[in-house]
Amino acid sequence: MTNSTTLKYVSLSILLVQTTSVVLTMRYSRTVQETGPRYLSSTAVVISELMKISACLCVIFYQHGYSIPGMLSELRAEIVMRPRETIKLLVPSGLYTIQNNLLFIALSHLDAATYQVTYQLKILTTAMFSVLMLNKRLTPIKWIALVILVGGIALVEWPSDTQNTSKEDKAAKDSTFSSQIIGLTSVVCACFSSGFAGVYFEKLLKGSDQTLWVRNVQLALFSVALGFIPVVFYDHKAVLQDGFLQGYNTITWIVVTLQAFGGLVVASVIKYADNILKGFATSLSIILSTFISFYFLGDFKPSSVFFLGASLVIVATFLYGAEKKRPGPDGLIPVYRKV
Repeated sequence: MTNSTTLKYVSLSILLVQTTSVVLTMRYSRTVQETGPRYLSSTAVVISELMKISACLCVIFYQHGYSIPGMLSELRAEIVMRPRETIKLLVPSGLYTIQNNLLFIALSHLDAATYQVTYQLKILTTAMFSVLMLNKRLTPIKWIALVILVGGIALVEWPSDTQNTSKEDKAAKDSTFSSQIIGLTSVVCACFSSGFAGVYFEKLLKGSDQTLWVRNVQLALFSVALGFIPVVFYDHKAVLQDGFLQGYNTITWIVVTLQAFGGLVVASVIKYADNILKGFATSLSIILSTFISFYFLGDFKPSSVFFLGASLVIVATFLYGAEKKRPGPDGLIPVYRKV
């Protein structure tokens, strides 16, 4: 087996593990029964960004031969001495912060399988903003893929035909439907946020000579500051009563760690994975999430309509990414990778 083939399989494994594990652990952490207060998603977002900054600083420190002056010199030159360029990252940072908080909300109301399929709507939003902001032209094959994608997601979200006669069953059904609406709305908003932020980020950094790690430090610094807004204005009473780290346990720290380091790892190996491989990883992640949600988490009952919709989404993912790239960036995979 050649080194190129090995790297591709390693990339596939990393993409699959990160994509699946972060969704499943986050879903489990938001639904498992707790004896005390549940952890606050707003604080988890802040801690994740702090850990991301630490990781990036360690890499920059290593790149400069473990020289603190060298590391500080690069940070000063790229961040402090270029304030206009740095402040432009406030927009994608804010959108990514909103996106992360929305995904916690979504996985509090949607099972992992439905979430995984619905979140592929980001392909559509990214394509839409690429056309509007980058004047990118989509081929007929890509437009067909986007139509199939929307149709598949619509089928996944199609309400199941269950006949409930008692008042208790009707109330339970209404409650479930309301929860699904909240989850679906959160995912859709996160997809639009992800699409716009990714395209804006690509447009902003075209021709930039900054490294992956410096860009992530800039983004994470703004994300930490913006992440404290919901903590202060929405969760301040809970923080004052039970502390900033209330409800944190092993699962919570796993979720935060995956949020912080998973995206950085994926961003580092993504160059070794072609579009077909990424589509394959997405498809496997959807299948694995469906299996685990049904057999282990017990919060998902698949229907024939769901399987049809999920199959269409998988086909659309392959179809959109299988076309040979033209010179230059063809799809948008933000360097600052999120869930």
